[in-house]
Amino acid sequence: MAHLPRLPRPHHRHTGARQGGLILAAVSALALTACATVKQEPAAATAGYEAVSAARIVDGMAIYGPGHASWALEVDRGVRGGVAPNALVTLAPSLHWSKGEGGGYLDGLPVLLKDNIETRDMPTTAGSLALTANAPGRDAPLVARLRDAGAIILGKTNLSEWANIRSSDSISGWSAVGGQTRNPYDPARTPCGSSSGSGVAVAIGLAPVAIGTETDGSIVCPASVNGVVGFKPTVGLVSRTHIVPISHSQDTAGPIARTVEDAAIVLSVIAGSDPADPATVEADTRKVDYRAALDAGSLSGARIGVMRFLLPSYSAETRDEFERALTALRAAGAEVVEIEQAPSDLRVIGGWEMTVLMTELKHDLNAYLASTDPAQVKTRTLADVIAFNAAEPRETVLFGQDLFERAQATVGLTDPAYVEARAKSLQAAGPDGIDRMMAEHGVVALIAPTTSRAWTNNPKDRDEMQGSASRLAAVAGYPHLTVPMGFDRGMPVGLSFIGGKWQDARILSLGHAYEQATRERPAPPSR
Repeated sequence: MAHLPRLPRPHHRHTGARQGGLILAAVSALALTACATVKQEPAAATAGYEAVSAARIVDGMAIYGPGHASWALEVDRGVRGGVAPNALVTLAPSLHWSKGEGGGYLDGLPVLLKDNIETRDMPTTAGSLALTANAPGRDAPLVARLRDAGAIILGKTNLSEWANIRSSDSISGWSAVGGQTRNPYDPARTPCGSSSGSGVAVAIGLAPVAIGTETDGSIVCPASVNGVVGFKPTVGLVSRTHIVPISHSQDTAGPIARTVEDAAIVLSVIAGSDPADPATVEADTRKVDYRAALDAGSLSGARIGVMRFLLPSYSAETRDEFERALTALRAAGAEVVEIEQAPSDLRVIGGWEMTVLMTELKHDLNAYLASTDPAQVKTRTLADVIAFNAAEPRETVLFGQDLFERAQATVGLTDPAYVEARAKSLQAAGPDGIDRMMAEHGVVALIAPTTSRAWTNNPKDRDEMQGSASRLAAVAGYPHLTVPMGFDRGMPVGLSFIGGKWQDARILSLGHAYEQATRERPAPPSR
């Protein structure tokens, strides 16, 4: 969930180790029947399979059958040849196939969930061995909404353990429960995090849609580097109840999909108010039918702001792709407006953000752990988790827990340093950041490359993350969409569309129009 691209050493960076953890593996088409410890060994490559789109399923043009579960597992584990992407952690113990029976908006749509989102029929581990028995038998409200709409919850995807917030050296796509998820375009490169498995699963066609979560970059970065669409909604549009938390100020769930239309379909279902999540009090009055709001002509006459001040941090190849995207936007009728000057507090927002995340992590995680079944989850507090990790070699074989320890040292939500950091970061990112840029330049959205190509898994080379567009929208809690833009040295890169609070429909529509004009989504290579 956390991405935090401005840490001194990016803690989403993969350090190259191939050690595996516990992997929950299914051996039946319909039932999870076995668990096994699997050593993650390299193989040749992954095969690229295309999923039928959510839109086609919703429109009744195509049907996935129950056997899709075993097929997805075979592709994910690489038994069709190549390096296993290792995107899945768990398959649902039973799949009720009801296409045409329930009449719901998503009737028959297979959906995968990041393994920090609770379901009534599977454990929710956040990738940690401390939570392997965490199965309180409840659906998160967003899961209940999916089921009520007729979706089939196919299973859980791997993630960066504790959503990349345990350590400043944590590894994107690695968890002690699920092992290492790999980028399907090049298994030597990162899948980015923390919604790594969700991004990879959609990229290789295990399901048309997966749900990820983001605190800062953890939906949009995995989507970008795996060549798919990712949408981080306005914070408060989608319930966070029964999702393992980092920050109530910045956390949100959102869809990762093959197309903007697919993302809009699913967002239309999962958006809505939840009495247990005060942030969502306006959601019911703000939500719309996001699919119906899509307009392939919405770029015509639209003024789009280019966050030019971000560009120097990206690779030359990504900057070239971005210039090509600007040409496509102009051809679609958009007026491209250059924004050369960064918001005045851009360089210091990261420090305030970290103070907020560390303080809220301790508070919010303690509250979540207290809500679990003590017979299933022995670690009742963050301090307990820290002690568990210290005593469990499988947890710390690759990296430590310095961020957990830093969070444990915080003193609560009444701490003046936290209160000041939250107020200043929110003001700087929102009213003085995104809102001011949009108002002063008269634009309806801001754009930049989402990030550059996926960096390598080798900690000894100098191929590291280059550029990120996620921070302002993450801290402000505003919508952020990434759409495939092209390739950087053979690796996918995405184009980010960012807007003001509750402007989710507009941002999706602009991204849809760009997608329809360019058709840039690449399929992973078959090897």
